[in-house]
Amino acid sequence: MWGKGDTVMCVFSVCAHLEDQNREPTNKRAKPLSRVTSLANLIPPVKAAPLKRIGQTLQRSISFRSESRAEIMPPRPWSKQAPPAITKRRDSKLWSETFDVGLGQMLSSKEIKRQEAIFELSQGEQDLIEDLKLAKKAYHDPMLKLSIMTEHELNQIFGTLDSLIPLHEDLLSRLREARKPDGSTDHVGHILVDWLPCLDSYNSYCSNQVAAKALLDHKKQDHRVQDFLQRCLESPFSRKLDLWNFLDIPRSRLVKYPLLLREILKHTPNDHPDRQHLDEAINMIQSIVAEINTQTGESECRYYKERLLYLEDGQRDLLIDSSRILSCHGELKNNRGAKLHVFLFQDVLVITRAITHNEQLWYQLYRQPVPVRNLDWEDLQDGEIRLGGSIRGAFSNVERTKNFFRVTFRSGGQLQSHCFQASDAFNKQQWLNCIRQAKGALGSECTGELRRSPRSPSGLAVPSRDRAGECMDQSDSDSSDCSMDTSDTGANRPANPTGTPVEV
Repeated sequence: MWGKGDTVMCVFSVCAHLEDQNREPTNKRAKPLSRVTSLANLIPPVKAAPLKRIGQTLQRSISFRSESRAEIMPPRPWSKQAPPAITKRRDSKLWSETFDVGLGQMLSSKEIKRQEAIFELSQGEQDLIEDLKLAKKAYHDPMLKLSIMTEHELNQIFGTLDSLIPLHEDLLSRLREARKPDGSTDHVGHILVDWLPCLDSYNSYCSNQVAAKALLDHKKQDHRVQDFLQRCLESPFSRKLDLWNFLDIPRSRLVKYPLLLREILKHTPNDHPDRQHLDEAINMIQSIVAEINTQTGESECRYYKERLLYLEDGQRDLLIDSSRILSCHGELKNNRGAKLHVFLFQDVLVITRAITHNEQLWYQLYRQPVPVRNLDWEDLQDGEIRLGGSIRGAFSNVERTKNFFRVTFRSGGQLQSHCFQASDAFNKQQWLNCIRQAKGALGSECTGELRRSPRSPSGLAVPSRDRAGECMDQSDSDSSDCSMDTSDTGANRPANPTGTPVEV
């Protein structure tokens, strides 16, 4: 058994130990070489941006809920309110500030930038190593010692993090050995070419992150876990980052390597002997990241397929079982405002409702899966969709009817559709792009876009404006929970004029 006092003593003893060693981590350098916007968007979604692009698995946070910022947990009734902690940071270091300033006067501006880029690589390795050790000493070891989590649970959450520490210590050691007494470094390309194959170790770590995040979220429901993590979050050593932020640091570092190496190459003269090795290293890291990205995406796809719950055997689809790629997924609303979680696999669109079962998150199928090959889509104008219910629809304002799009498909000779509302215009376009790409990947001769899409091919037969309006009215009628779904009511009914399938 353990109590609140044990947790407090453990957390503060960790703080004291870390401060004695003067190893306070830092967020980022004040002047990074370049912004990692496309990588650190660290994609979307569900709270802030529900869509998750699986094609950029490594370029986004596996947490999928904007975990790039610290998660602030509400105080527990048994938790003692502590005064705000002062967050300490290491001083940002630049190469020109660390070594002999006089040397800089003998170097060209381009060479100084090259040395800064090499120093950035080395300093980043040191920061990474300290953060990984911090995650183990401040989180893993205390939770194991206090029996806050079992050893098996901690192994699932932390994965192979331990094995990454010596790997990066090796690179840091090599970079320091290559540094001359005056602080400058002539060659790093051959070091990187020799070391980069070690990054294959990231395969298992990154592939485990989806399951690790799910288990961590589940364990946070335990007040002992939440109380411990909250106290750590309020402590100076955490930099106001939660445990998942620390566990996600290796992935973040991995996708930054190509940028760091390009920055060094950018400031390396064409006749410099290091240039050829740097080119080779960049090709190697791009290949490694692409391979890890693929394997991580497949692992994520398997995880969510295992989380699907079927109400009846008729909902099972071989296209789901055979899918190895999850193009995107996230939260959307239907025209009644009901929250849905939609998955776009490589060959099938799956509409679900997120439910809690045995204290874990599952996804219960809400409608019959729709094969991508049968799927068409339409970008709806703001205010065009009518919300469910005649009274609601009559008094709805434009704000509530923004960012809708419709997907239509043919089943049993009838035109059926679902209308979805995205969180914002950007998110809607991301969904439409994903659907377009999924159709393109199937080698479809037409893109499937309807009347209002500028990319609609001239040979595509689409409903007239009046007929489209009739289809919309039927789709949004009170008889449907999610746009129009006639799979349960009209499968054996002859198709009427408004239900005529789109001819492709």
